[in-house]
Amino acid sequence: MKYDKYPKRGVSRRTALCLGLLGAYQLALAPDAHAPRSGTAAVRTGLADGKPLRRASYGLRPAAGRTGTAPMTTSGGMARIVGPTRPVAVRAAAHTTLRETGKKIALTFDDGPHATQTPEILRILRRHGARATFFVIGENIPWNRDVLRRIAAEGHVVGNHSYTHPQLDLISTPRVRAELEQTCELVAKELGAPPRVARAPYGMWHGPSLEICAQLQMEPFQWDIDTLDWDHRDQAFIERTVLRKAHAGAIVLAHDGGGNRWATVRALEYYLPRLLDEGYTLVQPA
Repeated sequence: MKYDKYPKRGVSRRTALCLGLLGAYQLALAPDAHAPRSGTAAVRTGLADGKPLRRASYGLRPAAGRTGTAPMTTSGGMARIVGPTRPVAVRAAAHTTLRETGKKIALTFDDGPHATQTPEILRILRRHGARATFFVIGENIPWNRDVLRRIAAEGHVVGNHSYTHPQLDLISTPRVRAELEQTCELVAKELGAPPRVARAPYGMWHGPSLEICAQLQMEPFQWDIDTLDWDHRDQAFIERTVLRKAHAGAIVLAHDGGGNRWATVRALEYYLPRLLDEGYTLVQPA
């Protein structure tokens, strides 16, 4: 099989220039990756003890090795979850691999939606008939509503990745709830239903966040293949990581937002058809 790694995209120079300028503007606003905090003290920005969330920057480095919809009403233009309709068990830990059997693998993308990088990932997935899961940052949604709707319209799963990307085990329990709940509300407003899966920023789940996740009717997920695209912005490195570590039941962590992810985009175009040729079925964790 001949692989066309960089097919023509079919857009005009003017359109490409506009998208490039918009993407550059967003990347300029996004901080680079950094390690999750440790210890008991943390800078607490955003929603805490009933105070409204304010826009905050966030770091992107995951923690290596950590492992029916609800009825809604509208209040102030925001869809709100008013009560559970299906119980979700409180997990002792998040899922790191798929619960399905067989030669299946899940591709997941964190920290979007992004105005230009996410659509390119969607284009590649659509070209190969593949489905993925996008764990979105709530504060990115108002700027990328059309991209969020496109993710869902093309058959991908939208998951909750908090509102401002704080480390959940270092903030107050009320703020943990607010971070997850506000993103649920934004997704529900745009897509008609809240997300049913969640991933903690940096993968740092702890007891209170797992309990709140269940109360919001979401299953918590981690990963077991980290592409390290938050650290190694090298296409070949990402390709090798995925293809060498791929195995039945794997959940792959990559990023479509939060920084320059074009190496991730190009790597996906290379390794995705090869995964399919090796007999993997692309599925979504649920």
